[in-house]
This record gives sequence, C-alpha cells and structure tokens, in this order.
Amino acid sequence: MTVTKMSWRPQYRSSKFRNVYGKVANREHCFDGIPITKNVHDNHFCAVNARFLAIVTESAGGGSFLVIPLEQTGRIEPNYPKVCGHQGNVLDIKWNPFIDNIIASCSEDTSVRIWEIPEGGLKRNMTEALLELHGHSRRVGLVEWHPTTNNILFSAGYDYKVLIWNLDIGEPVKMIDCHTDVILCMSFNTDGSLLTTTCKDKKLRVIEPRSGRVLQEANCKNHRVNRVVFLGNMKRLLTTGVSRWNTRQIALWDQEDLSMPMIEEEIDGLSGLLFPFYDADTHMLYLAGKGDGNIRYYEISTEKPYLSYLMEFRSPAPQKGLGVMPKHGLDVSACEVFRFYKLVTLKGLIEPISMIVPRRSDSYQEDIYPMTPGTEPALTPDEWLGGINRDPVLMSLKEGYKKSSKVVFKAPIREKKSVVVNGIDLLENVPPRTENELLRMFFRQQDEIRRLKEELAQKDIRLRQLQLELKNLRNNPKNC
Repeated sequence: MTVTKMSWRPQYRSSKFRNVYGKVANREHCFDGIPITKNVHDNHFCAVNARFLAIVTESAGGGSFLVIPLEQTGRIEPNYPKVCGHQGNVLDIKWNPFIDNIIASCSEDTSVRIWEIPEGGLKRNMTEALLELHGHSRRVGLVEWHPTTNNILFSAGYDYKVLIWNLDIGEPVKMIDCHTDVILCMSFNTDGSLLTTTCKDKKLRVIEPRSGRVLQEANCKNHRVNRVVFLGNMKRLLTTGVSRWNTRQIALWDQEDLSMPMIEEEIDGLSGLLFPFYDADTHMLYLAGKGDGNIRYYEISTEKPYLSYLMEFRSPAPQKGLGVMPKHGLDVSACEVFRFYKLVTLKGLIEPISMIVPRRSDSYQEDIYPMTPGTEPALTPDEWLGGINRDPVLMSLKEGYKKSSKVVFKAPIREKKSVVVNGIDLLENVPPRTENELLRMFFRQQDEIRRLKEELAQKDIRLRQLQLELKNLRNNPKNC
C-alpha cells in the first residue's frame, strides 16, 4: 500500500543532486561596506572570477565599479579605489573568460570599455581604459564575451543593435539589426555558434551571430519573456517571464522549433524578475528572484518531465543581483558545485552562497565534476569570424585550479574616428527616438547655429577690415 502511494519518489531519489543545499559564508568571509548601485536596470551589477570580485557602485558624476581581490574579505574602506572612467552609470560588467584581469564594462555614456586590473588589485582610482569602444548611438545595457573565442565581445544597446567587437583591432566587425525594441538578455550555446536573445518586443530569437540571420523566432504574448539561457548541448532554451495573469513563469523550448514552448510552469505571484542560471556539468537550473531571497533549483533532463524540482534556498535578505563563480574557482574538496555572490543592497553586503552536494568521503568526486570548459580559448577572432566553430577546451578540476592562462591581452593602436559596419557609419547622427532626445538634439543644433552665426559675423568684420586695408594701400600715393 505504501509503495503505491509513494511511487513518485524514486525519480527524485535517483538524482545525486537531490540533497544539494545552500551554505552562506560566515560574516568574515563576506564583503561588507560596499555602496552597491541603486540603479533599477535589470542586471546583476556584479561579476566574479577565480581572482577578483567586481561590483557596480553608487557614485556621483559618472559611473564606477569596485574590483576586490577574492581573499580581501571583510569590511571595505569607503575610500577604496574604483574603476571610474565612464561618464554615465555603468550598466553591465563581465570578466574575460580567458584572461583573469581583463574586464569589460558598458554604460549610459554609449561606450563599452576594456580595463586591465593590476596583479594585486587597484592601489588608486583607475580612469584610463585599455580600450574605449564607440559604436552605439544610445546607452549600452549588456556585454557578453564569446564563450570559446578570445577577444570577441558582444554589446547590446538601447539603439536596438547588437555589435560584435574584434578586440584584436578594437573595432566592431558585425552588427545584428533584427530587434525592434530594447534587448533584455543574450545567451550563447556551448560553442558560441548560436546566440539567443529576449527583447522588449516580446519576441524570443535564435540568431546565427556571424550573419545576423534569425533562425527561429517566437512571439511570446502569453509568456512575456525576460531572460533566456541555452541549456548546454541539449538543444533546449529556458526562459523566465510573466504570464498573462502577471505570475512568474518559466518555459522550456526546443531551439529548432519555437512555435510553442515544450512546457510552461508557474512559479509564484511575486513581481521581481527571475534570473535563470544553468550548470551544464550537473544539468542543474537555479532560479533566483530579484527583490526576494529565494533560489530554487531543478534538475533538467532530455526526457519527460524535463524539469524536476529539487529544493529551495531561502533567505530573508532580498537580492539585487547575483554574481556566479566560474567552475574552476570552486572548492572541489567541499563538494561545491555552484557559488553565488549575492548583492544585499540594504546592508551594503556581498554574501557568497555555496551550493554543496553532501558526501561522506573526502576524496575527489569524479561523478559531480566532469571535464569542464577551462581558461584556454578554442579559437582566434579571425578563425571564428571566418566561420569555424569549435567546442570549448576542457579541463579537469581534480588537481584544483593552479594553471594560469597563457593568453595575454594586447590593446590595438587606433586612430580611425568613423565606425563603419555593414556599410553604415555608426557614429553619424542617428534619428532621435524620444521627445527628450528630439529636444536635446534641437537645442544642440540651436547652439551650433548660434556658434556658426557668430563665426560668420567675425569673418565678415575681418573681411571688411582687409578690404579697407587694401583700399588704403591702393589710395596711398607712396605705393605707386
């Protein structure tokens, strides 16, 4: 009788991740006293790798972010040096996956910048970027590094364009121009041959990035998509969004047929955005709500029911965003399979949360740590742009992460002022999209007209003076 009642249990029990739990770091291992940005833009404002933690901060007059070496936990001094070269708020930051001390940032000032962080962290404010990338006509909301190719960076702006930058030459080499509104999220498949985006126009797209061709498109009217993530090599996409009843929802899609989601599941009635994180090594999906303290986690499989709920990590402190440690930065001796860095704005606190698989043995657990993408790029920019696709170069976590990457970033020397992509000069005047922009442009043009009129009047006066001098010369009998 009991067996019949509990017949649903074995499918959960068979999972080695059934009992994964979240463990919050002790207060002395947190980062305290950080003026986390109050910007309401829906990003994480946090990026982490095996050496540094970067956080976008609240600052007056321009945008800035902190970069703190991971071992420097505890209270951060108010005068701690910042990266502060942007003229507008910083909206997104991402570490280069192959070079530990190179970070990209984008801002409301329409620029994307590449920074090189010194070996032991910052000793003074950094205002000079290695590279300043200008190509967007409006603020830039997202940056993403290509997952397998060195020095290829994607940026998405409020001009509805995605630019692909080749940092070897410091120029945009492609422009994806298929969106009709603001791009909310970008995600790559494992080898970076496909890009998926969500957009404010309620459409989910799968794009071939080198040609800019839209391979698949879904019109998500019932499930308003916010975030999307490629599920490794499963040929599946997972989106988070809002149902027509304004409840939070997730949907699973076949990347080759976006006509209908495979499954849709309602999560709860809260209003904050759901951030999805996928770990291809464990096939685990984490859902973290912005503005609440919950992180739910699921196991994903290729067969029905596709999505199996495992557990939920709960905390009373709401999260503004979450940074995620790359796999090679995890503590394998503690059976740690994922690590979040949670931004708690009210306390000015960054709190590491480790997801741990409980195991009795101290030895290396091969089954939960398969070979994973490492710190060596698989391709050069020219190879990828030439049409080659290659899977990531894998590494084992058995010996722990000691190997430093051989890749070095060399900033190109640039003099060119025009930026031409697909035959269009991106830095030419672009038509205004809002009334405010129109007014700004009108006043700018009025100032320009006033300046030109004054210049013309000065030239008129000078011309009259010269004519008078010439007349005097002619009339003077000594010159005859």
